[in-house]
Amino acid sequence: MPQHTSPPSPTAAGHSAWLHQAIDRIEADYQRSADTHLIPLPLPRFAQVGIDLYLKDESTHPTGSLKHRLARSLFLYALCNGWIGPQSTIVEASSGSTAVSEAYFARLLGLPFVAVMPRSTSPEKIALIEFYGGRCHFVQQAGQVYDAARQIAAETGGHYMDQFTYAERATDWRGNNNIAQSMFTQMQRERHPIPRWIVVGAGTGGTSATIGRYVRYQRYATELCVADPEGSVFADYHRCGDAGLSAPGSRIEGIGRPRVEPSFVRTLVDRMEVVSDAQSIAAMHALSQLLGRRVGPSTGTNFVAMLRLAQHMQAQGEQGSILSLLCDAGERYLPTYYNPQWLAGHIQTCEASARQIQELIV
Repeated sequence: MPQHTSPPSPTAAGHSAWLHQAIDRIEADYQRSADTHLIPLPLPRFAQVGIDLYLKDESTHPTGSLKHRLARSLFLYALCNGWIGPQSTIVEASSGSTAVSEAYFARLLGLPFVAVMPRSTSPEKIALIEFYGGRCHFVQQAGQVYDAARQIAAETGGHYMDQFTYAERATDWRGNNNIAQSMFTQMQRERHPIPRWIVVGAGTGGTSATIGRYVRYQRYATELCVADPEGSVFADYHRCGDAGLSAPGSRIEGIGRPRVEPSFVRTLVDRMEVVSDAQSIAAMHALSQLLGRRVGPSTGTNFVAMLRLAQHMQAQGEQGSILSLLCDAGERYLPTYYNPQWLAGHIQTCEASARQIQELIV
């Protein structure tokens, strides 16, 4: 279970004042931030038959990714539950964008932050976490991060944020300008304002849970598709419902998991699309050329699922819009997914996938 300890406080009144100040700082940070852009994708093949594709650009958050929203929600959730105090050490099991964003908010509140991660984590991600004042604690195997994070939280009298448990409940899915509400607001003046499909990846499952619940709450005729990279357990879990399943794990950073995480709510997902690593990388490069800027590999995974759905709609004679996320910028992945030498050692050849995708976007 997630680790909570009673936050130390000299007096109840003193802790209440600190809590109010902490929430004020996070809300002020939010007030200073503009909403992220909605980008239409110019794909004539589909547009001419009434199918429009869009990406919501989450790379423009202060910490550069979709996980900025999650980190803000997790901090507010923990603060309002009384799990964080003025002396708390914040601990998270993450080697990626969540840790970067949580380090940002911990620094905003003047709290120490520890990210527990595999020793194989890239130097670039480590540097980003340390830039925001975080400390990195390394374990040998990815599966060891959970227990190590709990142990550090217990030893420091701190709080283990546990994104994989709390992502689906920390965000107010009914509204409050969450990502789903923002999407539908920005779509209001488009040709097809209510999307036929929304496509997301799943790491914790928090984003798919928020969007799935919001769509049902608002009674929209929108379906939710999760793009799952090869090696992830979520597609198999969605099919059979066995939470004890495991898988090798994903090579697409930020999405897919080797185990079923508590925040992935399978009943909210209408369709799963399994995407190979080669397809994800080929789509990442194709989309980068289309936009004139680099995107990350998980955005490539999303793009593959969008193109499949667009093909299916075209074959069925359907019109409508498909909306997904630009999760983060590609500059974070220059030494890896944009490096031909790295790709040659980690991902199968992408040439055939690249040709298939290019045929759909010209």
